[in-house]
Order: sequence, then C-alpha cells, then structure tokens
Amino acid sequence: MNNEVLRAIHSRRTINQNSFTSEDISKEDILTILEAANVAPTHKRTQPWRFVIFQKDGLNRLGAELGRIYKEITPSEKYTELAEQNMAKKATMSNVAIAIIVNYTGELPEWEELAATACAVQNMWLAAHSLRIGGYWASPGLINHLGSFLNLEDNQRCVGLFYMGHHNSEPREPVRSPIEEKIRWER
Repeated sequence: MNNEVLRAIHSRRTINQNSFTSEDISKEDILTILEAANVAPTHKRTQPWRFVIFQKDGLNRLGAELGRIYKEITPSEKYTELAEQNMAKKATMSNVAIAIIVNYTGELPEWEELAATACAVQNMWLAAHSLRIGGYWASPGLINHLGSFLNLEDNQRCVGLFYMGHHNSEPREPVRSPIEEKIRWER
C-alpha cells in the first residue's frame, strides 16, 4: 500500500501498558499528538475535546485516585485488595495518561460532540502510531467518578483515559470480519 495515510490507518493497533517500555515520551511528542487531536472534524466548530495530561507524579496521583474510587464504589462482596492495587497500578504502567473529556456546549446534540471527541482521539492514536508510540483507550466505569478529581465543569464528562508509551510490540494484522458483511448497496 503506497498511500501513507491508509497504511497508518490499517497498521495502527491498540498497544496495552504491559508492552510499554520505560522510555519517556517528550513534551514535544505529546504536543504533536494533541495538535493532531485538535484538528479533528467538529460540527459548528464547537471543538468539544478537552484533555488532562498525567506524567510522573501525576500518574501516581491518578493511580491512587482510581484505586480509591474502586474501593469506594465496589460492593464488599465483589471487592478485592488485588483489584484495587491493579486499578492503581494500571495508570503507573504508562509514560503518559490523558483524560479524555467532552465539553458539551449545548449548541448541538450531545452525540455529535461525543463523536467529534472520538474523532480527536482517533487522530491522537494515528499521530502516536506515526511517532512509534503505543496507545490504549480505557473506559472503565471508574471514569464516571473522576469529575471532582479532574475539576470538571457541570457540562463536561470524562469518557476515558488514553494511556501512551513507547513499546517494542511487533506489528500484527487486524482482527476484523470482512467489510462485505457490514455493508449493503442500494443502487
């Protein structure tokens, strides 16, 4: 495939934290990735995406908060100390974690601003991939309880955490059913 955009789209994969190396991601690369997010399509130019970037001690604070939330909201019969520790550890297994936030403006249906934010994340993913940085969009139920930690306004909602790190993962083929099973032609 000669088209570099299509090649990037076809070769981009989710890279989980257990594949991340300890190599730092530069501020320049983080900003390059976020600039790519910022040019996503947006109806009426509402640009509803917002991001909170966690690095170093920020990752420790995020991990501690995720562990605290897990312990607070999990029914005692389902709670395990190991799960609490794993929730906290997950954040610290990456070089960078970015909270993905939708800033609902009220100018459009919420789904449009959510879709625009998802487009921004796809741009982030492709930009990270082009820089040989792995990414993983996590959306555990705990994100619904991060509002005060992230200082969200009433019209804002966290829709996930985008974990990033350099990695040594081997390229792999996508696991997808054929497109022919998902389309219908009307002629």
